Amino acid sequence: MKWVLLLAALGVLLMMMVPTAQGHQRSGTKRGRQRRGKKRRGGHGPDRTKALQMSMGPADAQVLEYLKNLDFPGLHPPDALHPPVDLSLDFSGDSAVLSDPIDPVTPLTQEQIQLLLWHEEELHRREEERLRRKDGERKKRRKQRKEQAERQRNFVAERRREEEEAMKLQVAQEEEEWRQKEKRRQEAAEREARERQMEEERRRQEVAERDALERKMEEEKKRQDELLRERLEALEEEDKEDVWLRGDVFQIIPNQLEERDLLPPPQPIPPTLLSQELPWENEEVGEGEEEIAEVSPRTALPPGCSISDVTMTCENTQLDHFPPLTIPHLKSLSLEGNCIRTIPAEAFNGIPNLEWINLGKNQITSDGIAATAFRGLQFLTRLYLDGNFLEQVPSDLPSTLQELKINENKLRTIHEKSLQGLSSLMILEMEDNLLSENNVDPSAFSSLTQLSYLRLGRNHFRTVPQGLPPTLLELYLENNMIEEISEVVFNQTTSLTLVSLRHNRLDETRMAPLAWINHRSLESIDLSHNDLYLVPSYLPRSLIHLVLVGNHIERIPSYVFAHMEPGLEYLYLSYNKLDGEGIEPESFFGAYHSMVELCLDHNQLVSVPAGISLMNALHFLRLNNNNIRNIPEESLCEPGGTADPTLVAVRLENNRLDPDSLSSSSFSCVRSTSSVVFKPQRKD
Repeated sequence: MKWVLLLAALGVLLMMMVPTAQGHQRSGTKRGRQRRGKKRRGGHGPDRTKALQMSMGPADAQVLEYLKNLDFPGLHPPDALHPPVDLSLDFSGDSAVLSDPIDPVTPLTQEQIQLLLWHEEELHRREEERLRRKDGERKKRRKQRKEQAERQRNFVAERRREEEEAMKLQVAQEEEEWRQKEKRRQEAAEREARERQMEEERRRQEVAERDALERKMEEEKKRQDELLRERLEALEEEDKEDVWLRGDVFQIIPNQLEERDLLPPPQPIPPTLLSQELPWENEEVGEGEEEIAEVSPRTALPPGCSISDVTMTCENTQLDHFPPLTIPHLKSLSLEGNCIRTIPAEAFNGIPNLEWINLGKNQITSDGIAATAFRGLQFLTRLYLDGNFLEQVPSDLPSTLQELKINENKLRTIHEKSLQGLSSLMILEMEDNLLSENNVDPSAFSSLTQLSYLRLGRNHFRTVPQGLPPTLLELYLENNMIEEISEVVFNQTTSLTLVSLRHNRLDETRMAPLAWINHRSLESIDLSHNDLYLVPSYLPRSLIHLVLVGNHIERIPSYVFAHMEPGLEYLYLSYNKLDGEGIEPESFFGAYHSMVELCLDHNQLVSVPAGISLMNALHFLRLNNNNIRNIPEESLCEPGGTADPTLVAVRLENNRLDPDSLSSSSFSCVRSTSSVVFKPQRKD
């Protein structure tokens, strides 16, 4: 019965809504279609009915009660649920009345119907507003996602560019390091050839001196003087013929060993012994060589070993123990590249006159060396222990030792007495170990009263070691982690001539102004491959050679070289970030009359820096691998300068120059136009 009444009420409601619906149609069919679409999407749910009920009075609640019971999708035919019911509508009054004798219904007034329609329209408006806000938020999120994607693409592109630039720089650095290693290898090969040649010469001298010692000594002295003079003349001639750079002094092996033989010259035999038995011969002097061959232990040594007069070589022969030797006249012994693990106390009893021992590239440990193994070697001057497993310096080394090499080991500590008694030591090398300022005692070097050459590269130092001896001339601290140079670290080493600090972590702000400015003998400093952004100030007054390759230098401050006496001669600034704005007209002030070599290659220069034309002593100039586009006439050569050209060589390749557009007067101060390198050039 209820559903019949509901249908009747709905019919009356629709008939009364016709005038109102016509009015809405006049306001625009488009909004009506949108409302009907939203009505279909919204449906007649309990939430909408509840909202209407909250805003209506008690009479309106009855209308909502009808709407709440409407369920169009589940509506069934009337005959299927209830028998027919007699319904009648009364239209006599102002409102339609549904008459039902069984279940009367309160009629809806015109105001209630209008209120119902207004609520329905309000709900549609709110739904439209909500959809507009939702669509706006969706567009905003889409825009944000696009912006974020664009930022991500830009970030990835920037990172890729940075990685490519870093890769190019790394490749250039690796190429430079490879060239330096190749150069060192060639120098080592030449040095080894010279050493072999000198050994052969000594053997010939020893044989010849047995017949006429006095006469031979005089002739030998004259011959050595002549050879030395010829060598000096040859070196001077090479310097004259060299049209490029003199080379980096930091790559040159110290000349302490080059100026003297590997072994000392043979000692003359007193005339009283010429008719007596020599210490290493048998009864007959003429058969001495044969007798030496008979008593030598050649047959007891593995293949590959050789003995020649006072030298014995047994390298890379797989020896796993120190060979027992009894050769009293032996002076040089090399057992490099074997598998020796221990050195017993009696190892050198049969060879007490050794002056040079090479035990490099074995497997010797600190515990494997007997405490008194080297004690009896009273003539030992050179000891090489590179490439072993030593954790500390061997004890009881002879006081005659002049050169000690313990590179590529596992040295963990240098305590106060590690180097005690080595008063004759001049050369000490301890590179590629585990040393730092925390495990090196400041007083460890106090007993080295003649030390002049010290190598501590490839360790773990963060500061320059303290307690360096005053006699030190050359100090090498490459490939460490040094971050600062304090004011007092070089106070005692007033005789220093060379300091190498390449491949560390130094920047100009961590270098104390008074660290070395007053040094009068410090001539060469290598600060390449650090973290410098400008040329450091307060450099030594006596500085002649400065290497700053491979930093991040963007500027050369004005008057930074003005305090130097007699003046800077060699300046290497390759592989930095110098451009036209980083070099001021006064940047080279103080070096105009002293500069001999200037390297500004592999930078970002767009023109020839100001001040180069004023350098009247400049011989070698490198400006290659920049972005130079033009060379004005007065940029290299000062107008109206001296008639004698000074520039020997100029390199300008890999710039952006057009050689055909250059004026010949731009190179009037160059000795020969053939020594100016233009090709190749880069294209825009």
